[in-house]
Amino acid sequence: MRQELENTLLNKIQTLPQMQETITAWKVAGKKVVFTNGVFDLLHLGHVTYLAKAADLGDKLIIGLNTDASVKRLKGESRPINDQNNRAALLASLFFVDAVVMFEDDTPRDLIAQLLPDVLVKGADYTVDQIAGSKEVLANGGEVKTITLVDGYSSTSIINRIKAQTS
Repeated sequence: MRQELENTLLNKIQTLPQMQETITAWKVAGKKVVFTNGVFDLLHLGHVTYLAKAADLGDKLIIGLNTDASVKRLKGESRPINDQNNRAALLASLFFVDAVVMFEDDTPRDLIAQLLPDVLVKGADYTVDQIAGSKEVLANGGEVKTITLVDGYSSTSIINRIKAQTS
């Protein structure tokens, strides 16, 4: 049973070429593909709630995950707390996540342009015109949606609370 679970998780973590093939198969089968992205360094209730709402917008949910190098450029040398393989496995373990694909760039724009999901989702702290890849998705006939975030949850705030408690 454990090996079967590990294989299921590993199969959800895909390279870009694998993800392109998977999306093609899903679309041929008439599935609505949703894409969101992020660092997801310390998985918390805010992340899980957001991802569950994103999954409800279609049939298949793909998460674009910043690689460790990308996170360091965006968040600083002390991040990520968890490496990309651990973050990918945790996300893949969520039953409503269908695939995880990593990207090296600072934004997922190029990844999104190559995958062209039916729905692109980000938190409501972004406007549609600020969302990387929105122009490409809209030009392809897709939708761009925002989801209200759960107040009081962020990896940065959790890290800061831990630092304050250990000082």
